[in-house]
Amino acid sequence: MTDHQYRPELPRLMIEDAVRGALLEDLGRAGDITTMATIGAQMTATARMTSREDGIVSGIEIARASFALIDPAIAFDAFVRDGDRVSKGDDLAIVTGNARAILTAERTALNYLMHLCGIATLTARYAAEISHTRARVTCTRKTVPGLRAFAKHAVRCGGGSTHRYGLDDAILIKDNHIAVAGGVAAAIRAGKAFAGHLVKVECEVTTLDELREALAERPDVILLDNMEPRILIEAVAINDGLCVLEASGGISLDTIREVAETGVDYISTSKITMAAPTLDIGLDVVVR
Repeated sequence: MTDHQYRPELPRLMIEDAVRGALLEDLGRAGDITTMATIGAQMTATARMTSREDGIVSGIEIARASFALIDPAIAFDAFVRDGDRVSKGDDLAIVTGNARAILTAERTALNYLMHLCGIATLTARYAAEISHTRARVTCTRKTVPGLRAFAKHAVRCGGGSTHRYGLDDAILIKDNHIAVAGGVAAAIRAGKAFAGHLVKVECEVTTLDELREALAERPDVILLDNMEPRILIEAVAINDGLCVLEASGGISLDTIREVAETGVDYISTSKITMAAPTLDIGLDVVVR
């Protein structure tokens, strides 16, 4: 299990809507013709879902929904919950029921589970690299379209935090906004004037001079973009605790520790959602 004080959960309605679309995409115009051709309609089976690598679980309820939407009578007995650590060879679930239904839902269930476990597992590696510091690793809006809620859920399962979910839940002023608005100060003032009292304002800066200009306007968060660690150390000193600081740009497993040790509060990277390898998970019918 991860070190969380709580376990991230996804609303069932969100899961069902997404999974239904994925199943329809896979079923195409005629359904699973391979299974229909080779498996009798009344045949039953038991399948074991097993992790073939060490990793962090995310998406087990999505896998459950994949089978349930094909056949509600399928029994899905999960041995893990999202956020659990698993080792190579560990069973994640046993699936029992109509053989056609199990084989038809198999790939959709595994596609989600392997992808999301991969994100959670990579996030955990990033989080472990900086666990000795105050910084937290956070994901961004760079996610596969249609999978953002699931991807951000996986990041949380891996011990990371999430940036804004979309364009509507926080004001993030980036370089192009600054260019059009007429400068850092003007953009921040406009953002604060527009924001409701529960909407935070973050502004991106690329130099220490821009940082000083931003600090004068007191946004909630300042994003230090593509700054070298030695510059980040100066930025943290200049900030002196006034604003939350987020570092971004070129973050990798090789660089995140040094960035975290500068004293920033958050480190954002798209790699944990866009470059995570899948976790190898298999589903094999138990032959008696």
